Amino acid sequence: MRSEWSGLPVRRVLPELLAALDGHGAAVLTAPPGTGKTTLVPLALAGFLDGPPAGKVIVAEPRRMAVRAAARRMAWLLESEVGAEVGFSVRGERRAGPRTVVEVVTTGVLLQRLQRDPELGGVDAVLLDECHERHLDADTALAFLLDVRAALRPDLRLLAASATADAQPWARLLGTGTSGPVPVVHASGALHPVTAVWAPPPRPTAPPHGMRVDPAFLSHVADVVRRALAERDGDVLCFLPGVGEIGRVAGLLGDVQDGRGLQVLQVHGQAPAHVQDAVLSPGGTRRVILATSVAESSLTVPGVRVVVDSGLAREPRTDHARGLGSLTTVRASRASAEQRAGRAGREAPGAVYRCWSEAEHERLPEHARPEIALADLTGFALQAACWGDPAATGLALLDPPPPAAMDAARRTLHALGALRPRAAAGPDARTGPEGSGGPDAPGLSHAVVTGRGRTMAAAGVHPRLARALTDLGPRAAEVVALLSEQLPRDAGDDLVAVWRSARRGGDGFSARWRQEARRLAGAVPRGDRVPEHAGTAGPRNGASGGPEDPDPVRGRSDDRLAGMTVALAYPERVARRRGGAYLMASGTAAELPRGSRLGTAEWLAVAVADRPAGSAAARIRQAVVIDEEIARLAAAPLLASGDEIAWRVPPGQRQGDVSARRVERLGAIELSSVPLREADVRPAILYGLRAEGPSVLRWPPEAVALRERLAFCHRALGDPWHPVDDAALVDAAELWLEPELSRARRRADLERIDVAAALHRLVPWSARLDEVAPERIEVPSGSRIRVDYSGERPVLAAKLQELFGWDAAPRVAGVPLTVHLLSPAGRPAAVTGDLASFWREGYRAVRAELRGRYPKHPWPEDPLSAVATRRTNPRR
Repeated sequence: MRSEWSGLPVRRVLPELLAALDGHGAAVLTAPPGTGKTTLVPLALAGFLDGPPAGKVIVAEPRRMAVRAAARRMAWLLESEVGAEVGFSVRGERRAGPRTVVEVVTTGVLLQRLQRDPELGGVDAVLLDECHERHLDADTALAFLLDVRAALRPDLRLLAASATADAQPWARLLGTGTSGPVPVVHASGALHPVTAVWAPPPRPTAPPHGMRVDPAFLSHVADVVRRALAERDGDVLCFLPGVGEIGRVAGLLGDVQDGRGLQVLQVHGQAPAHVQDAVLSPGGTRRVILATSVAESSLTVPGVRVVVDSGLAREPRTDHARGLGSLTTVRASRASAEQRAGRAGREAPGAVYRCWSEAEHERLPEHARPEIALADLTGFALQAACWGDPAATGLALLDPPPPAAMDAARRTLHALGALRPRAAAGPDARTGPEGSGGPDAPGLSHAVVTGRGRTMAAAGVHPRLARALTDLGPRAAEVVALLSEQLPRDAGDDLVAVWRSARRGGDGFSARWRQEARRLAGAVPRGDRVPEHAGTAGPRNGASGGPEDPDPVRGRSDDRLAGMTVALAYPERVARRRGGAYLMASGTAAELPRGSRLGTAEWLAVAVADRPAGSAAARIRQAVVIDEEIARLAAAPLLASGDEIAWRVPPGQRQGDVSARRVERLGAIELSSVPLREADVRPAILYGLRAEGPSVLRWPPEAVALRERLAFCHRALGDPWHPVDDAALVDAAELWLEPELSRARRRADLERIDVAAALHRLVPWSARLDEVAPERIEVPSGSRIRVDYSGERPVLAAKLQELFGWDAAPRVAGVPLTVHLLSPAGRPAAVTGDLASFWREGYRAVRAELRGRYPKHPWPEDPLSAVATRRTNPRR
């Protein structure tokens, strides 16, 4: 074994660590990055150092890149080759043999192994590395391992390793069911001092929004990298949130690369193997390493003396109501910032350039939120169900899964046929449509996994993709492999075109895709499988190809196979054109990118979609053109037909009308409709009245005047006079609009109702409207003048000469009339509520002003003794 192991700081705590494991069977190790916790500790557990030979050791890492790097480093320390004493396993690739004692695996591979062999026969110890990152698979694996120790393997040693010092929650968790927390062993690192340089943008930039990062901010990050190169020695490690931002900053650094002979490397989860090797094996050229959080703590990157931190990270977001998931850009936590900064001080004193201010740093969240609180939990729920705990209430987890997310996950699994209610008959009882609850999905918190569900779980992909693979068999493996990988940045939205490009390609993505496709093809039983009734649960008997069970994809094109695969995986994302966009079966509107070649398709099966923050419509990332036949078959549980009687407002219009149709739908998508000749439309009519108010009726002037009289009576007298405001009229529609309401079939019938006649039904039986609030009042001239009831007080407007001799206007329902005295031309000359006072005090001024203008009309000096008239003075 190479002598370099003796210089690793963790070796000083190995005796304490091994004693803790011997005494308690479990322990927590905290050690800063670069101290040897990932490479030296597993070798010590396996007996390669000073201890006696032990059993096999499994090391679980959250990322594939870290798996390969750790295995390569341990093999180097043993002066051996990967695959001999030290091996590794990632999805689709395993390098291990009979001599392998230490095997490094991803947490996903460990979960699969636990499901197949819960006892982990032959394994002496399991080390869960980087548990502080709170990946969902890692949390789940630890919960399962604690179950194994409690029920099957009390001799199995468990070690949780963290790069942070916050170890007590882990110690309590590993001590679940025992006398108390397990021991915590701290290994102090040989970290060198790291100088913090605050480098916020000189001008404000837009904060991240969804996946978008302001280009001005990325330009600033590139400037900070240039500054760090000029001010410091050594390699520069720059943290960015995602692959797109890495590519953008790499492009901005082209001048630096060309001018100084620098090597710019782009490191992320999909980086080719030769790039990973170049990062972990420094040469003579100075390097700028642009990386996502994959380089935060899982990998030791030699040669780094400077870190440039953008302060951004990506977190998953799940819209459970719409079945859409996406990543969003967030500010990194303070704990993450410390982890990133520590990369600069592993080998010598270094510096971290933070692209934000010190004041902003204090406002950052202390820790990142665990993945279990943010992610789609469908895969987790299937793992828990296969483990025998579909509600996940018995699992030892630091954070319980959110109930709403678990409910949504179990409903999805129920629709995919992976779960059945415990009370249902038969091992694979058929279930209802996805998203259904209540009567269609009873008791899912106590459901049991079906045989189909176990087959899906063993595929090692998301349950939705496993469903398509199970239904269609190995021929769907290539499409499922495509959907299970992160597609290249330049991949278009036409998934079939991406598939064909991958077949032709010779790049790293194509190689990984082919490898995954081969793995998936062997993960399901041979022989074609096609859904006899897609979307229902229960085992498939295989396609007969007969007339009762036609195979819509056998012998057809790539487009048809891809479309069926996507539609089976995401039936609620089957979409039909509606105007310039699409409507998915889930009810969510969706839009293609401008200029998309898919834009003329009538039907799409949407493979990848997200909903930008603040947007009502989803954004289609990848899709396949399908036809209605595939849509109907793949999303069959969403098919429904029935009578729909409603008050509908057509798009672009304000007024609604009764719609009575027999409609066939695929979820929210309308497939066909025929009018209903005989139907009870009364509820729809009433809804229309409530929605649009009395304006749905026709209101001629006489009806408006009558309503105003009734409103006055209610104001003046109260009960039993009925209010006639809009809300009151709608609430009492069945009182005053019968029998017309019962005969109405559409809006036009409502418009034909004699509203004035109908309003008379609101007059109390014990009252006479003309006595309480007369429509007209006779004035001294003999004219019958209409009373205006539209205001707070009734108004009588009459020509002044017609009121001579009238010393007081009558009251209406006890309310004095307001009198508008009009000139001979009909214009208001005076307004009064006290006629006697007007004749005494106001008439003289009006007479003086108007008698010269209207000499043909009488203007007596004493109006009370004059005779009221409608006529002018007689000619002389």
